[in-house]
Formats: sequence, structure tokens, C-alpha cells
Amino acid sequence: MMKSMKRKGFTLVELLIVIVIIGILAGAMMMLMGSSTDKAEATKIISDLRTMKGAVLQFYADNSGYPTAASDLSPYVDKDLSGSDYALVTSGDSPYVGKVVPSNGAGEKLAETVSNDNLIIYIGTDATTLGTLITGSNAPTSGQFAFMQGT
Repeated sequence: MMKSMKRKGFTLVELLIVIVIIGILAGAMMMLMGSSTDKAEATKIISDLRTMKGAVLQFYADNSGYPTAASDLSPYVDKDLSGSDYALVTSGDSPYVGKVVPSNGAGEKLAETVSNDNLIIYIGTDATTLGTLITGSNAPTSGQFAFMQGT
């Protein structure tokens, strides 16, 4: 009589199925992580704009007038505003604070956040002009600023 021999280990098919399942799960996680990163960047932009808006109001309270450049707000915020990532534009009597919108998916998430939170943010292609009111359908593109009214 022959004893039946049991093989130890996994077959090639079993190993391939496990690898495919792990690949699918990893791909799904990468898609979720990318979306979360863009949402976080959009939230950071809005937070920076709100901080600058508060700084404009503090500057106005201290000096009875609005600042003429973003760098004037440096004593009121903990960020270096002298770079090209921040802008301040005066349109009529109202200042608008601005921050560069990156060219990744953060612009689309910014559009979604703005429409969900009822914020008023304008988009312009440079720091001297204000663009159109941002909506979910016309997300900003590379090289644009997001502006928020500073008053």
C-alpha cells in the first residue's frame, strides 16, 4: 500500500490570486490617498486666505488704512509673505488677499470646497487682476491665484 503524500506549500495559481488581490487593494488606496492630499492642499489654501484676511483687519485697526502689499502683513502672521506665493490687491475700497493655486488636483478640490462652504473666492491669472467667481465647473488652472475679500 502506498501512503498518500501531502504536498506542503501553495500552488502557483494561489500565489498569483493573492498578488492580484493585493495589487487591487494597493491601487484603490493610492487613489484615495491622492484625493485626500488634494483636499488637504485646498483646505490649507483656504486657511491661509482666512489668516491673511484676519491680518488685513488687524492692520486696518492698527493703521486706519489697508496695507499696500502682502509683506506689510508679516507682523500679523507667522508666515513669510514676501515670496511670490501670496498677493494683496486693492480693488476700490476693498483689499483682496491671494495665494497661488498649485497645478495639481487641489484646484478642483478648492472649487468643491468653495461651493460647499459658500465662500467667496475669486480666481485671477496674476496678482494684479481679479478673475471670475470660482464655481465647481471652472476650477483654477496652473499659475493662478485664489483671492478672498479681505474685509
